[in-house]
Amino acid sequence: MHIDQLETPVAIVDLDRLEANIARFQAYLDEHGIANRPHIKTHKIPAIAHMQVDGGAVGITCQKLGEAEIMADAGITDIFLPYNLLGASKLERLVALTRRVNMSVTADSEVVVQGLSQAMAQAGLELPVLVECDTGGGRCGVQSPEEAAALAKLIDRLPGLHFGGFMTYPNSPQLDPFIQEAKKLLDGLPVERVSGGSTPFMWQAHTHKELTEHRAGMYIYGDRYTLKSGALQLDDVAMHVIATVVSRPTATRGILDSGSKTLSSDLLGLDGHGYILEYPQAKIVGLSEEHGNVDFSACDSAPAIGERVTIIPNHCCVVTNLFNEIVGVRNNTVELTWPVACRGALQ
Repeated sequence: MHIDQLETPVAIVDLDRLEANIARFQAYLDEHGIANRPHIKTHKIPAIAHMQVDGGAVGITCQKLGEAEIMADAGITDIFLPYNLLGASKLERLVALTRRVNMSVTADSEVVVQGLSQAMAQAGLELPVLVECDTGGGRCGVQSPEEAAALAKLIDRLPGLHFGGFMTYPNSPQLDPFIQEAKKLLDGLPVERVSGGSTPFMWQAHTHKELTEHRAGMYIYGDRYTLKSGALQLDDVAMHVIATVVSRPTATRGILDSGSKTLSSDLLGLDGHGYILEYPQAKIVGLSEEHGNVDFSACDSAPAIGERVTIIPNHCCVVTNLFNEIVGVRNNTVELTWPVACRGALQ
């Protein structure tokens, strides 16, 4: 089937570009002796996770237990879950996963660590726990090397746990000095992993001497945000959304069949809600749920009603979670369809 026969809106992935992106970044990390642990929240598809592992990744990263459970069911055997897990139900699920696959997690407080210890000790298991460090991201993470070292020592002392190292996001200039200072305070406690991440800073991973592992997600698909960062070029972008012009209310305005339930409402500091390849001067100025409002006034010509356009979305991770399936294409021909197995796995 040719892609022109697909109903819109539809999310497609160019398989040649996908494979090239996986291979290129793996080769870079291999060259610099950094382990690759890609984040599957971008694609949420077990088959792509297997492609990444088969290509040389040491395992995968999941953000939620639901994702990890689906990936474990699909045969992925090494999973890192860098997220604070709280509550009896989630800890029971974590114990079940730890019995099945090689799991590791993070924590940034004594509350989380104590819960992990109780669950694992009762189950007779030992779980690697990395200390999450805030090295400039302003999200989760201990705020100082002193806190990082203290939490690491607590993890080392508690039953059922094993101090697995340090984790941070995103890679920043503060990463190395923060980790170096924390190491000095560990009283000889070994640091097995220092896990950093992000796609925008992926090609600078080797500049961080303390980094032993990198987590990137968007690098396999690409989007406008990734293009803006310079991590990928236009010809590297593998994911596109094909949409149809369903209305031309004025000479300069068009309406697409793709709104916030297709493209997401994420702006990420970008101007407009996507980049239209056929009309690069156009601007997707607004989204309602099922309508994309496009300003074509800066274009030499504008599309007719019924014309199809190809969009690079702002944020590929969110777009993935909006579709039931992703269509894999090669040379504009449909080769396969992947169910988005982890779609909506938010718990």
